[in-house]
Amino acid sequence: MAGKSAAVKPMGGGKKPSERPQKLCPVCGRPFAWRKKWERDWDTVIYCSDRCRAQGRNP
Repeated sequence: MAGKSAAVKPMGGGKKPSERPQKLCPVCGRPFAWRKKWERDWDTVIYCSDRCRAQGRNP
């Protein structure tokens, strides 16, 4: 097993979808869960989708 890292994944990696962290979208009010593609940027993710992000910038 040389080369495998025993690093602990701090957010949602390796958890069931129901156990992953969630946030509320300020535009639509819907909850959205942690996604692998947001792993590095989870602290800065605000909106659930591109559509909500566009609406959030133009009130």
